[in-house]
Amino acid sequence: MSSKKLTLSWATATNPGIVRDRNEDQVSPLDPGVTTDDLLIMVADGMGGHVAGEVASQVAVDAASGIEGNPVDRIKAANEAVMRESMARPDRAGMGTTLTLAEFSTKTLHVEVAHVGDSRAYLFTHGELQQLTDDHSLVNEMLASGQITDEEAANHPRRNVITRALGSDWHVAIDNLETDIEIGDRYLLCTDGLTNMVPDDEIAEILATIEGAQPAAWALIERANEAGGEDNISVAVIDVLS
Repeated sequence: MSSKKLTLSWATATNPGIVRDRNEDQVSPLDPGVTTDDLLIMVADGMGGHVAGEVASQVAVDAASGIEGNPVDRIKAANEAVMRESMARPDRAGMGTTLTLAEFSTKTLHVEVAHVGDSRAYLFTHGELQQLTDDHSLVNEMLASGQITDEEAANHPRRNVITRALGSDWHVAIDNLETDIEIGDRYLLCTDGLTNMVPDDEIAEILATIEGAQPAAWALIERANEAGGEDNISVAVIDVLS
């Protein structure tokens, strides 16, 4: 194992889109930066009536940020916090949120991702875009079982129905993966406001051509709005530097 630390440059961006009048997404951290220390970064897409969606996503992000532990522990804490808030306030009953969280270690040179819902984590490396997470959605289940094609999935009327979310049960199944990080890697976390509007090949083109984490993040949001901006859009771009 190398004793040299890598440098991480990151930026997050969130936008309500063109159609929605409220932004129920949350990102963390809010400010861009550069570090040789470990980095915790996440996106969340809230759901629920009135303001409950934006409450759920904020509660989840705050809880995940507020404890020490690995990414799975952080999401467990986030789920419990959303459940408690939902039970304490009848007007927020049934609220929920996705949460996709990545913890980068510049010392051990790896990233650990944990997630629940249909917000995604991608790795762009050596000119190729790889989706690291599986969507917990009805359409993805139908796609996996061969009931629909990729083309049908892209425009399916129930593509926003998710099968797993924080706030739905005290014991939620959490997906978890680890991978090594290398100089030149670019990671993307995003809500479905991006991926429902912008196909992977266009996402890859933006990540390949726009230098700097912050310009790339806002280029992705701009492209989603150009495509219709039907939902809130949130992204986090993380560059692994020498």
